[in-house]
Amino acid sequence: GVHAVRLLGAGAAHRHLLQHLVRRGARRRRRRRGLRVGIHEERRHEAPGANLHAAARSLNFDIDYRKLLNVFKNEGKLIRALYYTALVEDQKNSPIRSLVDWLDYNGYTMITKPAKEYTDSSGNRKIKGNMDIEISVDAIEMCDKLDHLVLFSGDGDFRRLVEAIQRRGTRVTVISTVHSHPPLAADELRRQADFFIELDDLKEQIERSSGERDDNELFHPKVSENDRSSI
Repeated sequence: GVHAVRLLGAGAAHRHLLQHLVRRGARRRRRRRGLRVGIHEERRHEAPGANLHAAARSLNFDIDYRKLLNVFKNEGKLIRALYYTALVEDQKNSPIRSLVDWLDYNGYTMITKPAKEYTDSSGNRKIKGNMDIEISVDAIEMCDKLDHLVLFSGDGDFRRLVEAIQRRGTRVTVISTVHSHPPLAADELRRQADFFIELDDLKEQIERSSGERDDNELFHPKVSENDRSSI
């Protein structure tokens, strides 16, 4: 079917959406329903850019994942937040692994798998890590238990997944950006979603302060350019 896309802007955009969901859920019977935040963080060398980390970096800020989680905890019933990434096995001291450890202890469900290494036709070493299948399987399995699913991705390959979830009666919000150059949110994904929220509009609430020092400093590092490009 045809789905109208609401482009939600300004700092209170997500609150409008979540308040709507809370009212909608209150009218239902006493069934366990709620919000699920799917954090889609793909770091793959072949097709970078559609993931949450790349989107934030294109807008010149780093995400504080604690603040991100609290945005949804404070405005609705958060069922689960899932974070997806492939890991290079020989990079045990990578900042990415430290971030994964911190997220695992601080409210996120981590979905990881080993990245695959290969040599291209020019003899260059490449690393491949694609989590699309894992994200799709989890979303389909969980959507019947949810009122709403929030997908942090601009990848147009997820358009068909969003359509399948909607047919099961679950609404889908996509969060990415069209303010980058080029835009990271695929037009077909934005059209399919029930709601689209511009990531730039959430910046004030989820940005990691440059001078911020807190108890997660050792396990919530900023990922360097080298680490991002190698995975």
